[in-house]
Amino acid sequence: METDRSGNRVRIGLFGGTFDPIHFGHLRAAEEAREAFGLERVLFIPSARPPHKDPKEVSPAHHRLEMTRRAVRGNPVFHVSDVECRRSDLSYSVETLRILRSEEALNGVFYFILGIDAFLELETWRDYEQLFALSHLVVLERSGIPIKGRGALPARIRAEFRYDRIRRAFEHPSGGLVYFRRFRSLEISGREIRRRVRLGRSIRYLVPDEVEDYIRLHRLYR
Repeated sequence: METDRSGNRVRIGLFGGTFDPIHFGHLRAAEEAREAFGLERVLFIPSARPPHKDPKEVSPAHHRLEMTRRAVRGNPVFHVSDVECRRSDLSYSVETLRILRSEEALNGVFYFILGIDAFLELETWRDYEQLFALSHLVVLERSGIPIKGRGALPARIRAEFRYDRIRRAFEHPSGGLVYFRRFRSLEISGREIRRRVRLGRSIRYLVPDEVEDYIRLHRLYR
């Protein structure tokens, strides 16, 4: 298990995304992060109003929230947070982390799980410099994106990080760590699933059965 010197503090994984729909790629990444970092809980956080996406291209939040709830049933470590769905404003990660910091045990340590695609756009996020003081970041690398390590850090603050060889992470002056990890690659995407549904093709084994049933029942992605 990887360590961040958190001692006995509760380790909580935070996995945000549109989850439109949630699929086995998401679930496997969360499971491998849980195992690698000894996470005692993983919170899946569907984004209600993602600021970087056209609202017309995203399914209603209540559907995505319910599909996520159905997908994690049966795993006692996985939970779903409606923190962003409760808010009427745009879903800014820095605000979400601040809220969770006040709601969760103050002695908890957060691991914010996100894909390399999103991390490379970090400089466009609201108050992104403050993220490192609120949570460690676990960046999921994948094939097709060669940029990694220091080269992927936000250019404006790149020089502020130092590399910790023992923890294999980049440390921010605030103490926040940025881990770049390659977990098992499941080449599944929400876009492909939505396309297959539109074409009347099977999505079995791409999403949990309960999610597939929900998509069919509510005629999503038609």
